[in-house]
Amino acid sequence: MLAVYACDPAESRGRLVAEEESTFRSCFQRDRDRIIHASAFRRLKHKTQVFVEHEGDYYRTRLTHSIEVAQVARTISGVLGLNAELTEALALAHDLGHTPFGHTGEDALADLMAPYGGFDHNAQAIRIVTSLERHYAEFDGLNLTWETLEGLAKHNGPVTGNLPYALAAYNARHDLELHTHASAEAQVAAIADDVAYNHHDLHDGLRAELFSTDELADLPILQDCFAEVDQRYPGLNYYKRRHEALRRFFGVLVEDVIAVARGNLAEIAPQSVADIRRAGRGVIRFSDALWADLNLIRAFLFKRMYRAPGVIEMRAEVTQVVNELFPYFMAHPEALPKQWRKDVEEAEGETALARIVADYIAGMTDRFALQRHADLVTGTPTTVTKHG
Repeated sequence: MLAVYACDPAESRGRLVAEEESTFRSCFQRDRDRIIHASAFRRLKHKTQVFVEHEGDYYRTRLTHSIEVAQVARTISGVLGLNAELTEALALAHDLGHTPFGHTGEDALADLMAPYGGFDHNAQAIRIVTSLERHYAEFDGLNLTWETLEGLAKHNGPVTGNLPYALAAYNARHDLELHTHASAEAQVAAIADDVAYNHHDLHDGLRAELFSTDELADLPILQDCFAEVDQRYPGLNYYKRRHEALRRFFGVLVEDVIAVARGNLAEIAPQSVADIRRAGRGVIRFSDALWADLNLIRAFLFKRMYRAPGVIEMRAEVTQVVNELFPYFMAHPEALPKQWRKDVEEAEGETALARIVADYIAGMTDRFALQRHADLVTGTPTTVTKHG
């Protein structure tokens, strides 16, 4: 049973291009399925989360991260009486706009695109699902429901001020009411992202030996998790001990979100999804105390993992790859694949060409970007330094 403040598929605002409804799937289920079958979703398999994907088979990629986010999001959504299919669709799609090499690639592309309207991975996700996926006879993009597009656009809160061009262009055709908060389902997908990466980045950092289990056990929240494991399983194997502690850390985050959400929902007493959008604040969030502890954990990860010497060296090398691919394609648009050349022929001016080039580079996987760089720029394979 859906809560009164959940998104009901029967009351969806529909799709930009009207379609006949499925007889056995809700509109949000169809959105989820289209996302899973999208080319951009498959490419997440070989896109960086923290470590460049070829550095090891055990590290998270954008695809495995998205699956973990969806698992967390469905759990929270179910407890709160929200629409699990919409929540899952948003969780699976939230990183579709990421470039190769994670945030490093995004930073490089954003600098290159600064004269042409900038680049933002959230806005790029909208561009992908509304334009760049071109498989259907009647429309470009995936023709997702208004609720899914709204959630992708503003899952981190209202979007105001100067809009990224990719978002502004679509919003002019299909008003996503960017000034309001998104549905509770979108807010759950956003916080599930935080839960997932705070948990799995600790896993990956340990595997990469960028910090020790003892250092982890000194951090807030984790101190109690390790103490509970040691009390219950004295003398436990080293690897099982840290896994059990991280399991408990994961649970603490999810339980905190659920408790805070229940409190906020009881206070606001929303009677519809519109009440959630007009609440003036997010209703799905961490408690202040846990958020403060998470900031200390983030500071630890930033210093010891995200800015570890080997990771910094990798960042410099892959930044160079993006920095050299972009001007190459600007000067040689004929090197783009043939399915892109019609867009190039119709492009009017340098800005239009730059946006096509950015779309192409943003869609690349790590390995394909390295391969294209080797083929077109250096003439030799590019070997990215490993983290260690």
